[in-house]
Amino acid sequence: ASQRLSLTPLASLIGCAIREASQRGSAMKKLEHLIESIILASRWLLVVFYLGLGLALALYAVSFAFKVWDFAEKVAYLGETDTILKMLSLIDAALVASLLVMVIISGYENFVSRFDNAEGELSWLGKIDAGSLKIKVASTIVAISSIHLLQVFLNAQQYTDDKLMWFTIIHITFVISALFLAYIDKVMADTKKSKGGD
Repeated sequence: ASQRLSLTPLASLIGCAIREASQRGSAMKKLEHLIESIILASRWLLVVFYLGLGLALALYAVSFAFKVWDFAEKVAYLGETDTILKMLSLIDAALVASLLVMVIISGYENFVSRFDNAEGELSWLGKIDAGSLKIKVASTIVAISSIHLLQVFLNAQQYTDDKLMWFTIIHITFVISALFLAYIDKVMADTKKSKGGD
């Protein structure tokens, strides 16, 4: 009987320790959930950047409209080379605008939230992940660089040989970077397929 009496305080102490540990564990779990909720909610800060890009796109559209108006006023007096340069400038602007739209829409969908009411409006919506977006951005940059290089060569007499060489080297660097990104994406896709097959 004396042994049972001596064990009772020990059992109660152990029980108290277990309850305190359980309470501390639940408190830590609540803190963990709070931190995770804050981190997940921080993705909505990206909306500020995407809205800013949307505003920049609107301003760029105004600039594009002025370019078209200027081209329309002078088209009757421009030579063939100048006409091509003006049209290349408009194509360049369209590519930059398309790049902005791609980054805004894909970035929002990948990192913030899915679009609820956009099914059927864009065929590529939901199909571009972060890796594909990087490749598309790199490809668009290569296209823009190609247009700039063509504009430079059409006005080659205004540039020195050194400048022409550096323009070409920079363009080749963009091309190699885009190819390297595409290769990395292909390797990662093949790795995923092989793991899925296993």
